[in-house]
Amino acid sequence: MRTTFPTSVSAAAMTAAAQDYTQRGWTVAETANGLCLITDDDLSAIEVSGELAGEVRRFLRANNLSGPVIELPGAERREIHLVTGVRKAAMALEALTAAGAIVHTDGATVPLPPTHLLAGSACWGVAPGEARWVPPVVAISAAVRAATAQKRDQLTSVAC
Repeated sequence: MRTTFPTSVSAAAMTAAAQDYTQRGWTVAETANGLCLITDDDLSAIEVSGELAGEVRRFLRANNLSGPVIELPGAERREIHLVTGVRKAAMALEALTAAGAIVHTDGATVPLPPTHLLAGSACWGVAPGEARWVPPVVAISAAVRAATAQKRDQLTSVAC
């Protein structure tokens, strides 16, 4: 008897996911790696990694600001937070970039679950159906600002 293991997401699952995303008003494209969100003025993404990703997630959860979050595989924690309101948030975007976040906007593509990447699968940390909203980019910016301020405070208190 021969056992086979799935190597990719089924076509039916991919189609169902694409329909769900499209019904949410998201622009998606199917690529060789799976589904991707195509960012625009209405829906963009902020990628944070490492310790900052954990601090951002805790801040958003504590303040009831969590929205859809994609977790990416790899040795270091990487998360992509879907956001709205980038058109009117130039200062927030500058602050995010300065803090080391990656801003995905203006037609950039973001892998959406179910998506298989070379190192594993992207998955939902907070699925769109579980999130009460897609937060504005300023919420993520506030979370990053709080995390970096807390880190600065810890560094100065140790140095004194």
